[in-house]
Amino acid sequence: MLKAHELEMLRSIAKGVAAQFGSGCEVVVHELSEQSAEHSLVIIENGHVSGRKPGDGPSNVVLEQLRHSQNAEVVSDRFSYLTRTPGGKLLKSSTVVLRDEAGEPCALFGVNFDVSALSLAGSILNELAAPAETAQTEPEPIPNDVNELLDNLIERSVRLVGRPVDRMSKEDKVTAIRFLADSGAMLITKSGDRISKYFGISKYTLYSYLDNKQEDKNHD
Repeated sequence: MLKAHELEMLRSIAKGVAAQFGSGCEVVVHELSEQSAEHSLVIIENGHVSGRKPGDGPSNVVLEQLRHSQNAEVVSDRFSYLTRTPGGKLLKSSTVVLRDEAGEPCALFGVNFDVSALSLAGSILNELAAPAETAQTEPEPIPNDVNELLDNLIERSVRLVGRPVDRMSKEDKVTAIRFLADSGAMLITKSGDRISKYFGISKYTLYSYLDNKQEDKNHD
């Protein structure tokens, strides 16, 4: 958990960055702890950009970092990638990992700049608006709550498999569920119930797929 003086320092930095770049620049701080997994957003400036507020849940990027928070080497900064708000705004985002005295990840400091107008301005501004991650095929969605986040992740798992649930084989469902586990979806409360229902399997079957995944890792 972030200490009170750390929160105040980060709040001051967030205010400064937001003031420097104007009302189109949203600045956020997410806490990386299992206790706050579903309400990770602790500081936000210019929240009108994405429509979020303190106490809201994580985005896909934050959830992935939360899942790997116990492995300090895996959690890493991400710069200049694209995200999209529920209202359709295109944002250019960067996320910096903040670490405690022991070097363990404790929070994420994010900047989301609304480039919707810039992206329409033409080729002159393309370099400013383009993501550094050239392999990225579509902007990361920024959900308003964890239920919307889980829905987004389930949709991505189906797109990964490439066929609707009623046409999926067991192997297809294993692939989709393992993607959800790797994305941190299982950190969301009662996600197991929703995922099991969506894929038409029992919770016992769901967790057997996940147990087999862990066994596979142990044999690598």
